[in-house]
Amino acid sequence: MKKGRSPTGLRPKHVPQRMCVACRQPNAKRGLIRLVRTPDGRVEVDPTGKRRGRGAYLCHNPDCWEAALKRRGLERALRLEALHPDDAAVLRHFRDGLSSETATVIRDMNIVEPD
Repeated sequence: MKKGRSPTGLRPKHVPQRMCVACRQPNAKRGLIRLVRTPDGRVEVDPTGKRRGRGAYLCHNPDCWEAALKRRGLERALRLEALHPDDAAVLRHFRDGLSSETATVIRDMNIVEPD
């Protein structure tokens, strides 16, 4: 049997990993929320994960969102001088829509297997 193959001969599916800019926990790309810096320097939530621009990822945990906004983690990851006040308000509103209950369920579903 060749290295890296299962007994049926199929390779295991590759799952892209990304890291939350606040808690630094790796997770499946689809299990995180992508924020993107637009060409005009604004920050928007990217639900598809495919928009053009520099991206950063955050967990579904509202505490991570608060930490990223408070400690300037988003500015660092997106290479911005400062977050536009309107963008910060939109991100806080989005954070308020996330509940801690939902965050716990999603975090439990996206368990990352160590290498």
